[in-house]
Amino acid sequence: MNDKNNSTGEYNLSQLMITAAAREIADEEVVFVGMRLPLLGFLLAKSTHAPAAIGVYELGIVRDAVAPGPILTMGDLPNLNRAQWLADTADAMGLLQQGGVDVSFIGGAQVDRYGNLNTSYIGGAEAVETRLPGSGGACDLACLGQRHIIVMNHQKRRFVPRVDYITSPGFGNGSGWREQIGLPRGGPSAVITTLGVLRFDSTTSEMVLSATHPGVTIEQVCQNTGWPLNVADDLAVTPAPTLKELEMIRRFDPEGYWSGD
Repeated sequence: MNDKNNSTGEYNLSQLMITAAAREIADEEVVFVGMRLPLLGFLLAKSTHAPAAIGVYELGIVRDAVAPGPILTMGDLPNLNRAQWLADTADAMGLLQQGGVDVSFIGGAQVDRYGNLNTSYIGGAEAVETRLPGSGGACDLACLGQRHIIVMNHQKRRFVPRVDYITSPGFGNGSGWREQIGLPRGGPSAVITTLGVLRFDSTTSEMVLSATHPGVTIEQVCQNTGWPLNVADDLAVTPAPTLKELEMIRRFDPEGYWSGD
């Protein structure tokens, strides 16, 4: 991709999605950092517009400074070096249970119009066609964080009217559902995909197309969505990465392990 209007030069889809993820993080927020693109998204945010953000990693690592070297996984030695806290997974989940996590990133095999995620069973628990990895900590993140962001490929087989199984709850069947079942807070705030960025209507809690990536049309997004997708009146184009953002991504992932084509 090349966006001359933003003077960014060449960038790829992974770098665009990393940048979109980073821009969802505000300064001073506590971020439960995921793997792959979210890992780089946190490092990018921390190095640009959110220097006071705190990273919590599932292994029990808490960092208030960027790791001193490139990391491919949360357990790499540079991520442990001078960490603010080296604990274990139970401690990290304890922060989550107490409401101390502002934002987290999760993905799934299926997502529906209300942001419910399936990482358990294709076909449902009673008629399993494919058994998936399960929840891990994703259900906890979806239930107990202040908000979560979904990152996944945008394909019609993944964007379905209703997931076969709710592993990680979004807004259930619509507005008010989370409160009705006793979830104290949270819910998905954005869905970053390979085609654009979607958010949730404040009244209905249904997914709405908020921005398309450069070169992507509304028709392409709708063709890859399994229900009649609502489109925002002020539909935008996802801002391309700046030269500084690209420089930072390449610093953190010099071999393009996660951010390559």
